[in-house]
Amino acid sequence: MDGNVNFLLLGKKRRMIEMLRQKGITNESVLTAFEKVDRHLFMESVLWPSAYEDTALTIVTEQTISKPSTVAYQTQLLEVAKGHKILEIGTGSGFQAAILNAMGARVFSVERQITLFRKTSKLLSSIAPNIITYYGDGFQGYPKFAPYDRVLVTCGAPNIPEKLLEQLKIGGIMVIPVGVESQKMKKIVKISESEYSIDDYGDFLFVPMLHDRVRK
Repeated sequence: MDGNVNFLLLGKKRRMIEMLRQKGITNESVLTAFEKVDRHLFMESVLWPSAYEDTALTIVTEQTISKPSTVAYQTQLLEVAKGHKILEIGTGSGFQAAILNAMGARVFSVERQITLFRKTSKLLSSIAPNIITYYGDGFQGYPKFAPYDRVLVTCGAPNIPEKLLEQLKIGGIMVIPVGVESQKMKKIVKISESEYSIDDYGDFLFVPMLHDRVRK
């Protein structure tokens, strides 16, 4: 990368970190991860001038890379600790998975859009090869490596998928936006195999989480 471009992006990244602080991101581990991960790498170069602005950007297959503040907010709600095994539903650009990885988590990420899966898996294998990516239906989770300490859903679910609850450890946390036209961000703590606490954390707008269109 051209040195001048790199310098300009670094300045924008620093302003993004300050913006996150102003928007209530107080978890220093989250902020440190945002300092470590270069958001511009997860989009086409034509979008780099906007890479560190607090805006969602369109990527391939009409999906989006969420606003930095949304990624940071979900991550803060998730209460990530080093060594946590995390199931992410909706790999998308790979930025969220990279943030979790930078926090020391073991990340298992599911994507159902085949074109996006291939592109993002290749990118992640070059910059964070310990992230495990899987092409599949997010409603089914990734039972092979269950149970998980944390489950993070990065697309709008019409309901809370039962399979994801089953794959969450007792004492574990799920963060998931639930709704059709718009979503309520929910934080779910699994108290026992049949008991959960659920709290709402504001209104959001995500691309929809879709069923059963996985192409073999």
